[in-house]
Amino acid sequence: MDPITVAVACTALVVKGALESAGQEAGRSSWGGGARLVERVRARFSGDAVAETALDEARQNPDDEGARELLQRMLQAHMLRDPSFEDDVRRMVEEAVAAQGTGRASVNAAVIKNAQVFNEKVEVHGDWKTS
Repeated sequence: MDPITVAVACTALVVKGALESAGQEAGRSSWGGGARLVERVRARFSGDAVAETALDEARQNPDDEGARELLQRMLQAHMLRDPSFEDDVRRMVEEAVAAQGTGRASVNAAVIKNAQVFNEKVEVHGDWKTS
């Protein structure tokens, strides 16, 4: 995964964790590393007031597109400055993908909304009607 994809996926996981917590579904999550991911990001952002605010805003207002975009930009900037941070975030995102059991990345468009996403070939089986 390239750094931009990692940042988008990390942002989606952070927001998903906030939504699950708000809906009291954290115990039903298929991947338990969300808290570790947030804590790793929080530790890296420590001392950077803009980045800390971006993380807090995205977690407190998961439906705010501007907050998600700012968090994504802050993640990208910090990953460019710190390759070990990028490696940690990449590993945690890959763990989340593996925990889904499909072995493939998936994107929740309701969380990411206007992000540009590149998908693999889609196969449809069974009866499918369009109107």
